[in-house]
Amino acid sequence: MNKVAVVSGGGQGIGRAIAWKFAAQGYSVSIADLDKEAGFEVIRRIRQMGGQAMFLRADVADEEAVHRWFRLTQEEYGRIDVLVNNAGISRNAPMLELTAEQFDRVVAVNLRGAFLCSQQAAQVMRRQGSGSIIHIASTRALMSEPDTEAYSASKGGLLALAHSMAVSLGPYGIRVNAISPGWIETSDWQLSSRASAPHHSERDQRQHPVGRVGTPEDIAEACLFLAGSGSGFITGQNLVIDGGMTVRMIYD
Repeated sequence: MNKVAVVSGGGQGIGRAIAWKFAAQGYSVSIADLDKEAGFEVIRRIRQMGGQAMFLRADVADEEAVHRWFRLTQEEYGRIDVLVNNAGISRNAPMLELTAEQFDRVVAVNLRGAFLCSQQAAQVMRRQGSGSIIHIASTRALMSEPDTEAYSASKGGLLALAHSMAVSLGPYGIRVNAISPGWIETSDWQLSSRASAPHHSERDQRQHPVGRVGTPEDIAEACLFLAGSGSGFITGQNLVIDGGMTVRMIYD
């Protein structure tokens, strides 16, 4: 039976790599993104590979738009096996100047959007008796730079959402986990007209015990693992993928 992966924010960056990775493994892929041009570029590439894909321009903070996306996905493919909540934005500003409107928008997309998508996917997965939901959080949920309050709070909320949903949805055969990426270079995973070749200094590389900056493929591979039977005993967890950066003590 052909499996189906649903990816929010699948038009560019990490989401693009995730969509392509699942398609390459034979999944039919449904993506949503606000960037129409990027979204269509992704599904064209998947179809050129011989895969099946659909795209809907949607704001995941909009409940009606999310319902429409999942309804159309079910009509097209009939099932949902994997949901990757990847859509995310940031509005970094000095804490004393960050507006409530800016804070609310970040939380609405990053956290509310993940909840809305998860709720819709879980309805389908419950009927199937199986499914995997993956939240793309961030190491910013665990550590911070200045002026990242809205982003950090939203990503921290995703970690809490992962373990609470894992307990609530476990009886239906649904596993829920989070991935917290560290420094992931996405400049070459944008819409082709905006993509650029990445460049990192030796110091950038040496900050990571593995000796390099991360790539979107690193996160996509982890998503594929958490979606598969090999991770069948893993739920409610947060997988930190940062090349070891958060465990290294750095003194400048």
